[in-house]
Amino acid sequence: MDRDTVEPVVDDVPGSRAQQWAEYHHRFAAPSTYVYEFVWDSTADATGPFCTDVDGNVLLDFTSHVAASPLGYNNPTLQSKLDAIDLPDPTKIAGQDFYVSSDWPPESSEVPGPSELMDRLTQLTDHYDMDTVFLSNSGAEAVENAIKICYARGGHRGVTTEGAFHGRTLGALSLNRSKAVHRKGYPEVPGIVSIPYPSTDEVYESRWRTDGPGGNVLADKLHPERGVIDADELAYVILEPIQGEGGYRPAHPEFARDIEAIRDRYDVAVIADEIQSGLGRTGEFWGVDHLDLTPDVITSAKGLRVGATISRSDVFPEETGRISSTWGAGDLVSSLQGALTIDVIHEENLLQNVRERGRQLTETIVDADLPGVVNVRGPGLMVGVEFDEKGRREAVVEAAMERGLLTLGCGYKTLRLLPPLDVTEREIELGADLLASAVESVAETKPVASADGGT
Repeated sequence: MDRDTVEPVVDDVPGSRAQQWAEYHHRFAAPSTYVYEFVWDSTADATGPFCTDVDGNVLLDFTSHVAASPLGYNNPTLQSKLDAIDLPDPTKIAGQDFYVSSDWPPESSEVPGPSELMDRLTQLTDHYDMDTVFLSNSGAEAVENAIKICYARGGHRGVTTEGAFHGRTLGALSLNRSKAVHRKGYPEVPGIVSIPYPSTDEVYESRWRTDGPGGNVLADKLHPERGVIDADELAYVILEPIQGEGGYRPAHPEFARDIEAIRDRYDVAVIADEIQSGLGRTGEFWGVDHLDLTPDVITSAKGLRVGATISRSDVFPEETGRISSTWGAGDLVSSLQGALTIDVIHEENLLQNVRERGRQLTETIVDADLPGVVNVRGPGLMVGVEFDEKGRREAVVEAAMERGLLTLGCGYKTLRLLPPLDVTEREIELGADLLASAVESVAETKPVASADGGT
């Protein structure tokens, strides 16, 4: 497969093999969320955003496995680094709470593991004075440990935002405000306060700003004389700099500045959930880098291949055993891939590519003036295309796949696009053309509603 010339080729999707594989899968799998009947053939040709399904269809993947594969398929720089390494057995090791060496000296190892990955993460967050990392296996675990260390620091209440999605452990679920199905019937961590998530001027002015003593919803609640929450009880505010499941909504700049003022006044820890927006997806290494907001904790996962809770040493508990994970940090391969992914982003100057290709993608879609599209938003290659109704969005996702373009829904009526960070100008043009064709074809028929989806 030649990346410079390959184009999507679709005969029938989902084809007979894909349907058979899905039926086989569901014989054993518990009910879960499946956003489309695409079955990737991991043994077939794939490069960049192009992949092959089990029926031989070639598709353009603009989902990057929900940001978990930031370098796309078979990135040659990453692949060459991995090919040069003789992996030992076992690759699954006791991670966070045990030591493993793979090269010498540790500070310049050519085969980086958990220790070197943590070193890289502190370098990427030193502008926030972060110097300490706790590794785990997933984004939900990263969030779980973030709220735990903030509770240990003081306070028993937390603040989350409308539309938030932070994971599916019970603690993380207590912070979710995107869909009722995520939380209904489950016990919750008590003391969680919900606030609006302003992403537009209208929402900021109408739902966040007030005439109260603090001038905004949260500051009013914390006001020492007229508020209803004792600021000493508040352990943290958690937010996504750009909401993922909630609809690819970037935080309003003034909202971020208001949270910063609250952080400074009341010494409340701010947790930036970067599990989908981090690792260069927005054109900066962290989504919060776009805002005038100082995080006290950053959570990362997905493209990092492991979960990571990053903060300052004064935020983490001093007592050993307060947080611990014998099997945290995945395995040697996961930590290695996470560290090397960071290296490739630096070596190939991918942040600049993300900014340029992101502008190209959003401008191309806006200029196309597609029927039913009411908004195109998002920094870098974390692009949300909002439609006038959910049924249209659902139909476009299906029509795009039939043409060989993989997309995902999020929020209520938004389609999300996540090309790999090294996507080329040609690939953006190709993807935008396929999307436009899908939107225009749907406009010729009445959109049909379908069940909620999202990942």
